Amino acid sequence: MSMPSPAKQCLTPDRVLSVLQHHIGRDHGIGIGNLVFAATGEQPDLAAERYCRRLISELREGGTAICGTPRTGYYIAANAAELDECCQFLRKRAMTSLRVESRLRKIALPDLVKQLRFHD
Repeated sequence: MSMPSPAKQCLTPDRVLSVLQHHIGRDHGIGIGNLVFAATGEQPDLAAERYCRRLISELREGGTAICGTPRTGYYIAANAAELDECCQFLRKRAMTSLRVESRLRKIALPDLVKQLRFHD
C-alpha cells in the first residue's frame, strides 16, 4: 500500500475554501493543479487532484457556490447568473451520463429517469 502524497495529506475543505476566496467570479477561476498547490504548497499528483475534486463536491453538496468548468477552472460564483451557468453545465453533464446509461441498458431515458432514487 502506497503512502498518500504530501499534497493529498495537506488538503482540507478549509484550505480549499481559503484559496477559492481569492477566486471570485468566472474570470478568476483556478485550475485544479494550481488550486492544490495553492492550498498545500506541494506539487500535486493525480491522487491529490482527484481528492481535491471530491472535497469540492462535498463543499458543493453543503451549499457552497463553487462553480467551475474545464474551461474556466474553479471559482466562487460572483452573482446569480454565474451560479445558473454552472448549474446548467452540471445538468448537461449529468444528462449526458444518463443518456449513455440508458443506451447501455437499452431502455428509454424517461424510463431510466423514473427508476432513479435520490438519496439525501
